[in-house]
Order: sequence, then structure tokens, then C-alpha cells
Amino acid sequence: MTLSNCEYISTWYGDIAQSLFERFTAIKLVVCDIDGVFSDGRIYLGNNGEELKAFHTRDGFGVKALINAGIEVAVITGRRSAIVENRMTALGVQHIFQGQEDKLSCFENLASSLGFATNEIASIGDDIPDLDMLKASGLAVAVQDAHPFVQQHAHYVTAQRGGFGAVRELSDLILMAQGQLQLHGGVSL
Repeated sequence: MTLSNCEYISTWYGDIAQSLFERFTAIKLVVCDIDGVFSDGRIYLGNNGEELKAFHTRDGFGVKALINAGIEVAVITGRRSAIVENRMTALGVQHIFQGQEDKLSCFENLASSLGFATNEIASIGDDIPDLDMLKASGLAVAVQDAHPFVQQHAHYVTAQRGGFGAVRELSDLILMAQGQLQLHGGVSL
């Protein structure tokens, strides 16, 4: 017995209305915040000033899957960190914008330079600095543990927490909606 896409979604992440699922089909660019989305939002500081962040390998796999499917991935973050540059570069992300206090302007410039319409862009965030960028997106996604006000303005709230597979969840849903999700044995959904 094989499961339909809707059954996979329901089994993995919960029920999604068909009208919402259709938003995922148009996505050509995914814009992500870092702290609270790719990481759990905590920043570890050592005695010698070193900064550490934890990134989940499932999120990394999701980013690579999006890129391999021809979907652009970008990060827009308010902080600057060599760790972010190194991790995103290792994943193949070509659009890395750090130190962005005005995320909306950066988002609009990126969308314009790549030539994507609003409905072709998904953004994922967790807190108030991400809100304007989310509102400007055709698909606004908040992580499960995002600030409640941000969740209220999202089209979709992930089942997974930030830093624990939320980006992978978004990746799965986009790729599934577009018939490009690869599973074991090369099976596509």
C-alpha cells in the first residue's frame, strides 16, 4: 500500500488545508532567519570570546534537497557570525546576508535581483525582527516555538521547533507539493 502526498503530510506534520498546500507549489525561493530557525536561538559564549551555535543535520539535508531541486535558498540574519557563513556555504547557500537590521529591505532587494514574484517566495522566522519579511512573502512560515505574535501572522506554523528540523519540514512540504521529494530508493512524492 502506498500513501498519497496528503497522507504523508498528515502522518509527518499534521493536516494542512488544500488551499495552504497549494501555496507551497509556487515556491522558487526560501528565505530563512538563522537564530531561532536554523538554531534553537541560544548562543553559547566561551570564556575566550568564542561563539558556538548548534545546527541540525536534518535542516542541512533539507537545504541541500531544495537546492538540488532548483529552489534558491537565502539567509537573512541580524547578527554576524563566521559560523553562519561557514555552515551556509558548506550547504551550498549562495545568498547569505548577515548584519541585516532591516530584513525587509534586504528581502525586497533579493527578490528583485532574482526576479521572483511574492507568491514564489517562502520565508521562515521566529521573532518580531522577521515579521515584515514574513508579511512580504507569499508563504509566511513561523517555527513551532516562534513568538506568539509572529505565529498569528504566519500562513503555516511548523510542527518542529527552531533548530530541531523546522527548515527540513518546510523543505519536505515544498518538495512534496512540487512532486520533487526524494525518498529511499529514488521514490519521488
